Amino acid sequence: MDSKRDQMAARYAAYAIPDPDFVKYKDMENPFAGAGELSVSVMREIISQMPLSFPYAEKAAANVGVRHQHITARDGAELELRIYKDAHVVGNAILFFVTHGGGWVLGDHNVEEGMNRLVAKKTNSVVVSVNYRLAPEFPFPYAVNDSFDALQWCRQNADALGIAANRVIVGGSSSGGNIATALALKDRDEGIGAVLGQVLNFPDTRHPAYFPKDKYVYCSPEQNKDAPILTTEAAHWFWEQYCPNNGAESYASPLLATSHKGLAPALIQVAGLDPVRDDGLAYSEALKAAGVPVKTKVYPGLPRAFYLFPDLQETPTYFNTIVDWVNFLDKDLAKIL
Repeated sequence: MDSKRDQMAARYAAYAIPDPDFVKYKDMENPFAGAGELSVSVMREIISQMPLSFPYAEKAAANVGVRHQHITARDGAELELRIYKDAHVVGNAILFFVTHGGGWVLGDHNVEEGMNRLVAKKTNSVVVSVNYRLAPEFPFPYAVNDSFDALQWCRQNADALGIAANRVIVGGSSSGGNIATALALKDRDEGIGAVLGQVLNFPDTRHPAYFPKDKYVYCSPEQNKDAPILTTEAAHWFWEQYCPNNGAESYASPLLATSHKGLAPALIQVAGLDPVRDDGLAYSEALKAAGVPVKTKVYPGLPRAFYLFPDLQETPTYFNTIVDWVNFLDKDLAKIL
């Protein structure tokens, strides 16, 4: 490894030093420890019982209108959208299209409820979340195809939603960040050109069996193997459910795409105490090398999904960074293109 890689590895290692602000939770039980021994149904029950958490007084996002819409996917399956629109939003707004986290196996709209409401309240955006079908019953590429179909439905119904059909920001956390990267790739590959930005929070950007270790630093799975919230064992288990056979495909592992040129500017938020941390940092490097504008925000010493803890000092920063990025893309995108 050359000196630059050595320096990067040392910096990445420093990211894994626990933040003193999280020490109060050091003895917290990890609900997904020993993921391989838990059934999918048990894990879904665990996440369904997790309370919604808001990093701000709930009145800060009060009165955001929320409704549900059912649409049909390409194979006839019914998908549910949750649409957030505040009274202040004017016509031809940005569409902030959200694919929720949960390891492609768990979760629903509620996983990103805090982000969705805050973005709807503090930007000129209509936020749409999609309940794509979950693995292992529906492995890759169902989540990507469902989400892509839902995104195109939104664009085709732009007038009714009050959005501009070609002003889309895709976003999500964890596996949702993975799906969002795939949507940005498909938007480019199919010549649509509607995606103007990405919000990728703790994104999984490649199957663990195919990480290009010859190109990027890859030490987080070992450094953070017993991390709070998500262990390395659990991270690999989720991938096995989602991609048992085709993890090297670019829409499953966007880091492995032949080219990243022409992709939309991205915000990439990374937790230092996350076994999947180096996925996000590698994707940031790949986008920058391809000439894509990237804002990378690292939270040293904090675990994946730390935003679930409203009392952490960095939790408001996490949400405010998303809001600021959406507003920047809306008003000042020309400055970075």
